[in-house]
Amino acid sequence: MKRLSIAIAAAAALSIAAPLSVSANDKAAKPAAKPAAQQVAGLSSDQLSTADRVLLGQSRCEFDQSVNVAAVPNQKGWFNVEYKGQSYLMAPEHTTTGAVRLEDKKSGMMWLQIANKSMLMNSKIGQRMVDNCIHPKQAT
Repeated sequence: MKRLSIAIAAAAALSIAAPLSVSANDKAAKPAAKPAAQQVAGLSSDQLSTADRVLLGQSRCEFDQSVNVAAVPNQKGWFNVEYKGQSYLMAPEHTTTGAVRLEDKKSGMMWLQIANKSMLMNSKIGQRMVDNCIHPKQAT
């Protein structure tokens, strides 16, 4: 009798769980998720103009730190800014001062590049993450 009760309970559990499972046909019907780099939005002409002035490559910063800025392949105007093992997908924002500003609005990170140095800031918490970053072109 006990075995029969266990078998009935198991069958009932399977009948409840079966509709919740995803079949192979369901997986094939759903489009594949796009990689993060392909989910970026188009940029305005002001943003693209700013993007042309972004210094790519590694900048050496205070306290033996560094920040690397790389263009996102096939996504004109978008950049990956890497700092301490984290990568931030950033878009340029137009400024009236002529400074280059890249922003990752989701994380609140902002890369600010002026003539003689750059800095990485977290605008959500109002904190400068690293300062006095010098790209080789800024050093000259």
